[in-house]
Amino acid sequence: MADRRLQVFYTVAKQLSFTKASELLFMTQPAVTFQVKQLEEHFNTRLFERNHSKISLTPAGELALEYAERILNLSTEMETRLSEMTGQVSGTLLLGASTTIADYLLPRILGEFKTLYPKVHAKLMVANSENIVAKVAEHALDVGLIEGSSHHPQLHFEVCCNDELVMICPVGHPLAEQTAITPEQLVGQPYITREAGSGTREVVDEYLRNAGLTTDDLNIVMELGSPEAIKGAVEAGMGIAVMSLATVTKELKIDDLVAIPLQPRLIRPLSLVYAPGKFRSRLLQTFLDFMAESMARAPAQKP
Repeated sequence: MADRRLQVFYTVAKQLSFTKASELLFMTQPAVTFQVKQLEEHFNTRLFERNHSKISLTPAGELALEYAERILNLSTEMETRLSEMTGQVSGTLLLGASTTIADYLLPRILGEFKTLYPKVHAKLMVANSENIVAKVAEHALDVGLIEGSSHHPQLHFEVCCNDELVMICPVGHPLAEQTAITPEQLVGQPYITREAGSGTREVVDEYLRNAGLTTDDLNIVMELGSPEAIKGAVEAGMGIAVMSLATVTKELKIDDLVAIPLQPRLIRPLSLVYAPGKFRSRLLQTFLDFMAESMARAPAQKP
């Protein structure tokens, strides 16, 4: 419903790139440039400063972006409200999830939700927790699911369940017969960690600080960006790691890895994050309720 020129301008302004905007809009770059030029001619002002390597918003562009976001949100809200008058839960749900949740917890839940509401189309962005929170704050996502919690002033965080982190090592490792591992026992061992910005990394860092240690005390041999990469490195005997128990259930069943609880145990919350001021469609509210219920009844797993 909203003016196409406004939609194109908004995408370019958020990306600060005509190339990225054209990819997101499935348009050619000349077509994107033409739409923005038309909008500038309509308002008789420049909306972007164009340099050889980058673009930036002019003061008029900053003001136009503010109004464009409000107009586009109202247009989406109107379409959603009108479609909801049919009584059906339908539409597009923009989700974001941290890697651990997206790979190991969310597929089952999304499958069950799709079975109940077949007219819902879910789009999932997978990134670390820090990036998911940022996208929810920008209203680029309807809801995010992250490891741990955050304190973004514009967002609401709702703990939906708990997740235990354990130390993993290969079968036959000197620590494999231990019944529990203290933070001090991690020191000196070749250690494989997640990247900065990862929810798992932040939780482990805080756990070490509470024990009077820091990551500098660990013998970090690798910093990897996914649970699968870390599991592969640990299986290959390159070090130990601390990971969510949910990520290693398959490897534990076939005896590829050993999981040992930490002492004290490391339990973190998994949280739903959304903007309280954003229009809450029936679809979004239905998903939030379903997600909270599904995560709350998820069976606890023990190492």
